[in-house]
Amino acid sequence: MSEPQVSVLLADAVVLLHLAYVAFVASGYLAVPLGRALGWRWIRNRAYRRLHVAAMALVALEAVVGLICPLTLLENALRGRAETATFVGRLVRAALYYDWPPWVFIAAYVLLTMLALLMYRLVPPWKRAG
Repeated sequence: MSEPQVSVLLADAVVLLHLAYVAFVASGYLAVPLGRALGWRWIRNRAYRRLHVAAMALVALEAVVGLICPLTLLENALRGRAETATFVGRLVRAALYYDWPPWVFIAAYVLLTMLALLMYRLVPPWKRAG
């Protein structure tokens, strides 16, 4: 396998990691209220809930400060100037990247962070025993 092909595959792996990050954050917005209604105990796990809030807050902070996501930077560096990607890589990129004005992302990420904090308060994690 040639070096450019390896770079494309690595870039696609980074895109899949990026999608997993997005899926983790997005799934929390569904899992917490649904889990509360259905009595799922795991949604009150303190580490999970803190990680969910922190993951969304990191995205919002990057947007407010004007930083490009490190995963996007890594993917672009691996891909180089070529816009080549595997079929799966192209699909995932299409799902992740939108050409909207920056203010839309900033507003959405800040609002989603506030929603994560509100859910943390309304459906709090359990305190540790002891």
